[in-house]
Amino acid sequence: MSIEVGSVVEGVVTGITNFGAFVELPGGKVGLIHISEVADVYVRDVKDFLKEQDNVKVKVLSIDERGKIGLSIKQLQPPSPSPVPSPIPRRAPINDNRRYGKVNAPSFEDKLTKFLKDSDERLGDLKRNTESKRGGRGAARSPG
Repeated sequence: MSIEVGSVVEGVVTGITNFGAFVELPGGKVGLIHISEVADVYVRDVKDFLKEQDNVKVKVLSIDERGKIGLSIKQLQPPSPSPVPSPIPRRAPINDNRRYGKVNAPSFEDKLTKFLKDSDERLGDLKRNTESKRGGRGAARSPG
């Protein structure tokens, strides 16, 4: 049996690492099932899903120019059902005025104008404070 990309073959798990499992395929070739291709759920530890000497059916995902073979168990499994929706309903964003029927809510332009006015006032206050602290406190001045 030749090993080609897309084919499904059976093999034996020969080693397990923190990033996946090595599988001996027919013909003595060895491929790797990356941890992300072990199962259709989050896999923290490959050992929770596979043991050495397990017989596994795998799909060949890739064969690179150096002969490395990428395998998957996940792609042979039927897709898991979509997650159950949360029982807690989501709230509308607080400032989304359209949902609450507020017709006279400030527009973006009004909010921007208010922000710019407040910002200018704050910058003016900061500038006055900074200038008042510079004078009369023995600040180093260049001789003129």
